[in-house]
Amino acid sequence: MSALVETAPLIGHVVGGQVTTPDGSRTQDVYNPATGQVSGRVLLAEQADVDAAVAAAVTAAESWSQEPVAKRAAVLFALREQIIQHTEELAAIITAEHGKVLADSHGEIARGLEVIEYACGMPQLLKGEYTDQAATGVDVFSFREPLGVVAGITPFNFPAMVPLWMSPMAIATGNAFVLKPSERDPSASLFLARMWKAAGLPDGVFSVVQGDRVAVDALLTHPDIAAVSFVGSTPIAQHVHATATAHGKRVQALGGAKNHAVVLADADLDLAATHLTGAAFGAAGERCMAISVAVVVDEVADALLERLTAAAAKVRVAPGTDPASDMGPVITKASQLRIEEIVSDAVDHGASARFDGRGHTVDGHEDGFFVGPTVLDGVTTDMRAYVEEIFGPVLVVLRVADLTEAIALVNDNPYGNGTALFTSSGDSARTFQRAVNVGMIGINVPIPVPVGWHSFGGWKNSLFGESHIYGPESVRFYTRGKVVTSRWPSSPASAKFHFGRTTSH
Repeated sequence: MSALVETAPLIGHVVGGQVTTPDGSRTQDVYNPATGQVSGRVLLAEQADVDAAVAAAVTAAESWSQEPVAKRAAVLFALREQIIQHTEELAAIITAEHGKVLADSHGEIARGLEVIEYACGMPQLLKGEYTDQAATGVDVFSFREPLGVVAGITPFNFPAMVPLWMSPMAIATGNAFVLKPSERDPSASLFLARMWKAAGLPDGVFSVVQGDRVAVDALLTHPDIAAVSFVGSTPIAQHVHATATAHGKRVQALGGAKNHAVVLADADLDLAATHLTGAAFGAAGERCMAISVAVVVDEVADALLERLTAAAAKVRVAPGTDPASDMGPVITKASQLRIEEIVSDAVDHGASARFDGRGHTVDGHEDGFFVGPTVLDGVTTDMRAYVEEIFGPVLVVLRVADLTEAIALVNDNPYGNGTALFTSSGDSARTFQRAVNVGMIGINVPIPVPVGWHSFGGWKNSLFGESHIYGPESVRFYTRGKVVTSRWPSSPASAKFHFGRTTSH
């Protein structure tokens, strides 16, 4: 082990409100993607570490679940203020380990804040229903209770936003929450734990276990975990759903994507090209809602490609800390090599690299994990560049005759996360949004991530389980309903014995 690695900071767990670094734990290197250098070492939890975090959460949940909902909401208001005050620090942590530009880091924090703000309204969101005099002297009312201890397993591409899509909703509804973040950029999770504590959250209500599949499977099978929320790749989403469901847990598991943007002949091509450039190359394409496929009507395909190529040439690739940077590196060296391999495969099978980002280097950061913007024309549906989720700054272009063919192409894809349509026709837009088998749709909006008071989630191989994340569906996911039918007779003697329903007249 090099001296640099030996001196790299150790990134631990948060159990019972305290950062822990158990002796003898396995570790994994954490990199700064812009330099290619090790920046830290993250602990990889064993079963015992998960057991300790869950045990602390079980104890904390007993009292937290009994706190008045207004008091829980007050902690959410305080968390919001903590994160606003420390946004610059959190954004710097994200950029250092993920590589995205600071503007993107600020953007993901802002989207996380939306969900916190929605969760601040939990007193309203948890209001039950009441029926007076459902029968003579009988009233019926319903309310929702927390599940207990729930877990969140989150991806590398949004190390702050996705935990903030889960934990505020889980905690505001009265649960304790155990987070297993990505081991590739784990430090944001510790920062969030610090913000929760500063906001007044009792110890143990928010815990962090760092780790790999050992930690994941320990959470999926733990008898004291009632529900699991997951965002990541489709194969792992399938594993999470199957395993946790088999162990009697509620599961919301969001998988991968292959998002199409359809450009019709009547679209504003300058607008479309500008938006597609941002949607394909922003955050180096490492977004489950990134547009990775442009489906273009033949008659405007060449004109759009001219604009896309010109726009790609203007994208400045540099470290995320550079204020002039539009796009930073990808997360790992393995990701860089895989992306370039997929592009080479497409070219070898007949695609044309209209703008080629392979071999991109940045002066002074030659060891960084950089891939330049790439535009591939002539792609077919059997190429790896179309079939696989690339998760990199690559936009593939497919040509179609008309809207009908475009809809068929979108619907034939096994993923159904997000899609977009660029058009000036309201009729085409309405046809498209009703016909596509996709969960989130943008009309002249390239990345249609719903605001925090709606719910986020796709269809087909992009979602396993029935519940979408955050918003109204999240309130239901993290709680279960009770219905009480009550009668208060004026005296015991006045209560009649019934062989039928107790609510009979």
